[in-house]
Amino acid sequence: MSNDPTSPVESAYPILERIVHPADLHGLSDEELVELASEVRKAILDKVSKTGGHFSSNLGTVELTVALYAAYTLPPDQVVWDTGHQAYPHKLLTGRLPRFDTLRKYKGISGFLRREEHELDIFGAGHAGTAISAGLGFAAARDRLGAKHKVVAVTGDAAICSGMSWEALNHGGELKTDVTVVLNDNRMSIAPNVGALTSYFTRLRSRPVLQDLAHRAKDVVERMPGPVHRVAAGLRHGLTHYFAPEDTGTIFEEMGWEYIGPIDGHDLPTLLEVFRNVRELHGPVFVHCITVKGKGYEVAEEDARKWHGVVPFDLEACELVKAQGPITYTQAFGDVAIECAEADPTVVAITAAMPDGTGLTGFSKKLPDRYYDVGIAEQHAVTFAAGLAAGGLRPFCAIYSTFLQRAFDQVLHDVCIQNLPVRFFMDRAGLVGDDGPTHHGAFDISYLTCIPNMRLLAPRDTTELQEMARFMRTFDQGPIAVRYPRGVADEGLPESRTPIQYAKAEVLRGGRDVLILALGSMVGPAWAAAQQLGQEDIDAAVVNVRWIKPLDEETILDLASASGRILTVEENVRTGGFGEGVRTLLADKGLAGLPLRTLTLPDQFIEHGAQPLIRGDCGLDAKGIVSAVLELLDQSSGYATYR
Repeated sequence: MSNDPTSPVESAYPILERIVHPADLHGLSDEELVELASEVRKAILDKVSKTGGHFSSNLGTVELTVALYAAYTLPPDQVVWDTGHQAYPHKLLTGRLPRFDTLRKYKGISGFLRREEHELDIFGAGHAGTAISAGLGFAAARDRLGAKHKVVAVTGDAAICSGMSWEALNHGGELKTDVTVVLNDNRMSIAPNVGALTSYFTRLRSRPVLQDLAHRAKDVVERMPGPVHRVAAGLRHGLTHYFAPEDTGTIFEEMGWEYIGPIDGHDLPTLLEVFRNVRELHGPVFVHCITVKGKGYEVAEEDARKWHGVVPFDLEACELVKAQGPITYTQAFGDVAIECAEADPTVVAITAAMPDGTGLTGFSKKLPDRYYDVGIAEQHAVTFAAGLAAGGLRPFCAIYSTFLQRAFDQVLHDVCIQNLPVRFFMDRAGLVGDDGPTHHGAFDISYLTCIPNMRLLAPRDTTELQEMARFMRTFDQGPIAVRYPRGVADEGLPESRTPIQYAKAEVLRGGRDVLILALGSMVGPAWAAAQQLGQEDIDAAVVNVRWIKPLDEETILDLASASGRILTVEENVRTGGFGEGVRTLLADKGLAGLPLRTLTLPDQFIEHGAQPLIRGDCGLDAKGIVSAVLELLDQSSGYATYR
């Protein structure tokens, strides 16, 4: 490279920078496509090391994505991606390289697929197991409208283990429509895969490709006359599997899918040949690609789980620096779960493929015989926990708020109707930050408090979460859940605290002008707001609500009557939320005339961004609470004499 400062700067991505649409790949030679794949991987390494995001999964889908987009014509062909963890190469090949520095940042591009972000993000993705169902829907719509294009659904091996994927495979085999499923088999998703299906795929990975043998036998059989054909077809199937390992692709073939693989998911020339040929096939086709999660970054290949999702890091140092600071809610739960289990042999822990995210990794290592990772199967996790409870154990079922909503019927039908003492620990309640609307825990208060027999709590900080977990361990009267946010608790709250008691709130400070009923993560901002209001000679009472259901009716009614004005603050949508519960309580007790304002998440899906930024946008910070109190005082000045 020239040292002349006036000479052109060499691009790090000379081919990728020319790609604004997948159609641009069609003019490249196979050799240039190999170079393009190298540039895509380099871009992921360069960009994600600075922005943070899903890392190792995307490094594993580079060649697969390049080959797909070189072999197919988008549009009219359509590619549906599962989960979104593996779709950064898709984003880069659809012209988003110039904006990749904004990945998962406030008002930047999403870390997942969003229909509103790009025309080729044809179906949103964030939760696992959706791609095959959506792909079948696209294919059926195509058939109904008389179109002829191809539809591909790309799923990951953890998503393929979810029940929804198999429901779709079962239906697809019956429909017989032209649709191709590509399995990105990287041996894991976030954590190592579990279950019999994982063992099945492990066996498949160790087998040679038998497609050529099967196709030759099929060609011979199809040239035979009818009666002979029917007999020979059975022989063809039997002979192929006689010479082949008995389970190579059998499960998919029996479901009506043409199985192709396993294929090296990093051998671009082979992938190009396979996808170009598959595009000409008709009917349901299942292409099994073996990939390496973290491909091209040695430490990520060696520990793909650690490098699944990353914060910004030094690419050259090859090290993730653990943030220093207070204990997170996730860590606090993990510690207390072990403590409870060591004190009580009936305590068991359940997670749905999220041991790290829910804080149960330490539990799994220390008490492996009392730990159950059921895979991406939230419905099964909940009913499994119900069975454990009915069998005499004390299950701790740890699931993200946004994922528990996938098992609503199981919570209602299998747990609450039977009043079984399952303990639910809902991490990531409220606004999670960079992952955006598919992962915000904005609805759990609404969908849980409407169910009879359910009890629901929210802690003000990590210490209180642990106290609530200890209380929940010995609560055998029925189902009980606690919601808590991502990250660390606000500091600055009073050190003194009262014990956790059933349906009892904690009064942090009295006040005659306004009552602030704050829930969980909002207690810290409410306390800070009260200090600011005090400087304006406004005396605000602050209550750490603790119990969402049942409410501490006595405390709420006494303090509401004394102050005459009430503000509720929660990180949940308004409809069905805590504030609406307080409004109903006041109306039932003849206090409907008291001025009440509910400060909640708005009735919309909240975009991604750092938690403080998006909380501020929603008015759920100290500044927003102060503003809401002042408005409440202004609006209610005719109701009671304000100072």
